[in-house]
Amino acid sequence: MTLTPTPLKDCFILEPSVFEDERGVFIETFNKKNFNKITGLFTDFVQDNQSMSTRGVLRGLHYQKGDFSQAKLVRVVSGKVKDIVVDIRKDSPTFGQHFSIILDDVNHKQLFVPRGFAHGFITLSETSVFAYKCDNLYNKESEGGIIYNDATLNLDWHLPEEQLIVSAKDIELPSFEKAMQE
Repeated sequence: MTLTPTPLKDCFILEPSVFEDERGVFIETFNKKNFNKITGLFTDFVQDNQSMSTRGVLRGLHYQKGDFSQAKLVRVVSGKVKDIVVDIRKDSPTFGQHFSIILDDVNHKQLFVPRGFAHGFITLSETSVFAYKCDNLYNKESEGGIIYNDATLNLDWHLPEEQLIVSAKDIELPSFEKAMQE
């Protein structure tokens, strides 16, 4: 597994070793000992989640607040997504900045999203299966979010607005400015 830093503090791209032969492909997607060694972090993942989405489905931008904040290791099992993270840690030198990456079942890249980041993704293929490990359990009362089309962040979701499929809940999320006042 190799690690590439992103422009955002504490956010990393991880590329697992891929073993391919006439039988197919084998990928070790997570190894705690190797993860700790290359990141210098001692994250204890306690919950795995997976979603399936169709083309244009946008999920985000979501985060957990306070004691229920979560770090995530995200990847695509099948399909292709554009993944976007926003640093919402007010004391961070990269506060308010964002990073995006294409994750798919060809490049096998993973993104480590530290605690204190808003996260979202959009499916670019016909369907996608998206998986992520979390270092803290989900808590409904600690949910937070930022509207996907926030004017301050000016995020590029890769598809035209009329092709986006956004849940009613996500359409009601506050602006970046308002979310940061909470």
